[in-house]
Amino acid sequence: MSAVLSRLAAVLAAVALLLAGQVLTVPDRAAAADPGQLMAHFIGEGATGQQIYFSHSTDGLHWNDLNGGGMTLRSTVGTRGVRDPALVRSPDGGTYWIIATDLCIDCGQTWSQSINDGSRNLVVWQSTDLVTWSQPWLLNVAGAIPDGRNAWAPEAIWNPATHDYVLYWATNKPLNGATKHRIYYARTSDFRSITTPQTYIERPGTQEIIDTQIVEMPAGVGSYRYVRASGDGQITLEGSNSILGTWTALGNLSGIGLTGSQVEGPMWMKFRDRDEWTLYLDQYASGRGYLPVLTTDPTSTATYRLPATGSYHLGGTKKRHGSILPLTAAEETRVLARYANTPGNRLQSFNFQDRYVRHADFDARIDANVSPADDSRFRIRPGLTGSGTVSFESVNFPGHFLRHSDYDFQLVHNDGSARFAADATFRQVAGLADAGWSSFQSYNHPDRYIRHYAYQLRLDPITDATGRGDATFRVTS
Repeated sequence: MSAVLSRLAAVLAAVALLLAGQVLTVPDRAAAADPGQLMAHFIGEGATGQQIYFSHSTDGLHWNDLNGGGMTLRSTVGTRGVRDPALVRSPDGGTYWIIATDLCIDCGQTWSQSINDGSRNLVVWQSTDLVTWSQPWLLNVAGAIPDGRNAWAPEAIWNPATHDYVLYWATNKPLNGATKHRIYYARTSDFRSITTPQTYIERPGTQEIIDTQIVEMPAGVGSYRYVRASGDGQITLEGSNSILGTWTALGNLSGIGLTGSQVEGPMWMKFRDRDEWTLYLDQYASGRGYLPVLTTDPTSTATYRLPATGSYHLGGTKKRHGSILPLTAAEETRVLARYANTPGNRLQSFNFQDRYVRHADFDARIDANVSPADDSRFRIRPGLTGSGTVSFESVNFPGHFLRHSDYDFQLVHNDGSARFAADATFRQVAGLADAGWSSFQSYNHPDRYIRHYAYQLRLDPITDATGRGDATFRVTS
């Protein structure tokens, strides 16, 4: 076993009891290799497919689904769906953002509606560690564009010339006799306010352009400091020495048989152990998700080549239009521990065995015939505080935990505070009514246990047989 797997095993040792049989499988790599890569992406249509998912790779070509293949962030704002996420790290490494399209196809919004009267907002999350994320907020980027009809496929890159971010996206609007998507940009330092949007990229005539992603070249590679790939009928490559300067056409990928009618959502990644890049392309026309296209020089179309059959594997979920972030060792350790493949479980009531703990409008109670079933599924994580403890994270609202407040329970977003951690942490002990089941003792009120009363979940002292039955549960799949 490689040194990397040994290190990962050490990271996950504290949660081995809960994660037995669930440790991620990863390809071997050299002991001296750099840490891996994190991909943020969505997986398909519908309310659950259009959310944020994370995957991890040690070599950039073989990917493991994190969080058991479940979503890692869920939008609760705007259309309540997100696509095309971009991962952004601040230059000092102290802040991260995810910015995404506010769009939920096949869950109340059609393609025609989203193109011609869609959300003008982007959805934004912020984190200081890649594992505890803020609540999402909406950033109105297209509202200041006259007759701007949507805001799609956002990206952002730090601009050393202006010491802020160039945020760019596609908006559909009529201009000069053509209604089509163009790329607009604005500057921002915090993804909460922006400068007035300006046209960034426009193609001639009626030709649209929707997807664009920029990669910065290391010194001495190619003829340009920056290369961008765009979906505009082809997968078009351009180079520049300034993000907001003049860009020069470099060609397209039609020579290897890839056109905009087949692929979209270009996503750059540089391999950590060699001077080679992958331009991942989303095979939207065939519905197959991402395909890696390899190159030793992103500025030269002659160097692009398709991968050998069987040389890559994208994991269990379909990977669609996203973003890849190279991880530091510390980031990788945190990410793999936080998003370990812990299965979703249910808590069955001991004295009402047709009922399970569930959330309903973020209130916590026990019910029978829970629909959707994921309202009653929780990932039993290592406790947010203390040792030998557990916390209950919702499967379908990741980042939300069962938490008591004034001895009442709700499903609440983790704000990262010590108070939240204490309120959402419990000790799993032998069942008070049946030692073969489980009871859950409060971490910060150890004289109290999780119990149901009139079907509502509460935190109470347990003093009689009824209370012991109410406070006893079976952990089951």
